[in-house]
Amino acid sequence: MSLLEDGTDMHRTHLMAPGPTPVPERARLAMARQLIHHRGEEFKEVMHRVRRGLEWLFETDSDVLMLSCSGTGAFEAAMTNFTRRGDTVICVGGGKFGERWGDVARAFEMNVVDIDLQWGEHLEPSRLEEVLDAHPDAAMVTLTASETSTAVMHPVRQLASVVRQNSTALFAVDGITAVGVHRMPMDQWGIDVLVAGSQKAFGIPPGLGFVAASERAWKRYDDCDHPRYYFDLGRERRRQQDNQTAFTSSISLTLALQEVLEMMRQEGREELIQRHETNAAATRAGVEALGLSLLSSRHSNAVTAVVLPDEIDGAELVERLRTDHGVIIAGGQKHLSGKLIRIGHIGFFESADIRLTLGAVEEVLNQMGLDSEPGAALTAAQRVFVQQR
Repeated sequence: MSLLEDGTDMHRTHLMAPGPTPVPERARLAMARQLIHHRGEEFKEVMHRVRRGLEWLFETDSDVLMLSCSGTGAFEAAMTNFTRRGDTVICVGGGKFGERWGDVARAFEMNVVDIDLQWGEHLEPSRLEEVLDAHPDAAMVTLTASETSTAVMHPVRQLASVVRQNSTALFAVDGITAVGVHRMPMDQWGIDVLVAGSQKAFGIPPGLGFVAASERAWKRYDDCDHPRYYFDLGRERRRQQDNQTAFTSSISLTLALQEVLEMMRQEGREELIQRHETNAAATRAGVEALGLSLLSSRHSNAVTAVVLPDEIDGAELVERLRTDHGVIIAGGQKHLSGKLIRIGHIGFFESADIRLTLGAVEEVLNQMGLDSEPGAALTAAQRVFVQQR
């Protein structure tokens, strides 16, 4: 670790994990302003702009509800507002967050049918069709679109089509690391419930969860018999249609959200998606140039999951990147702990952020004994950036 004379770390921190992500200056300044009253006209004007911006990003005519919670709170709200006790829920696993849908459903004593996948594999539509045929009474199918623990992007559009064509189940999608990274047009694709969280592509601190539901889903709301109070989405919907929230609003986060949604609009939806695609492709090319392999069978543009050689300790690699270079990435989760690193490229990143991270990763790996041509990662990444211009 390099220290200044006063003993402080001289490195600027580079947050390159798959969440939380760096907060743009415009958003930081918005949060630093004096609070406004959440029941006043000024806040209602902010809420109106935020609601329109969320509908634009989710590509939906439905209400996108903003909740003061993490993404897991949005999971729970989706489950408890659009199903009934004892319903059958088909949960697509294959990662920590896909499996979390099943954990939530079990907490409410629902009949859970798990589709177990090897971590790193994506779900083939034909397999989902087989499971639906075996469980025609299924009330909901859940999926984590971009599985953050494995860097897998499932074929959401095709899976949505399978659900619609082969069942009456609702299709509920965790888009926490997909919305703002990949196109997720919920109306066009037939997604019934789509959730997201503030600390990912939105680039603001954790604390806001988002839930959008189709009219098909809202028809199930009145029949729902789960206990609920704070996460009563019907009450929340009525209040937010009046540009208010049912309970105390997260004022500062909402002001920051207004800024980042405007930044996204200014960049353009297609440009936003393309930037993530290019940064992801450059990252993958860089690590593969070092002779490393990728875990995911179908890649997410939010995060890259890199399989490490047996002789490289993933936890040590993550720590040395932090202390020696100020680069913060993530390790593997559960049984992949120590065997994997995950590099995030979700949020308001530029090509320079990717180059800096790859350079640091290559340097530390070489110090830890990985034999590679010096500059291989940066050269491969630069080739992608040049080709994408």
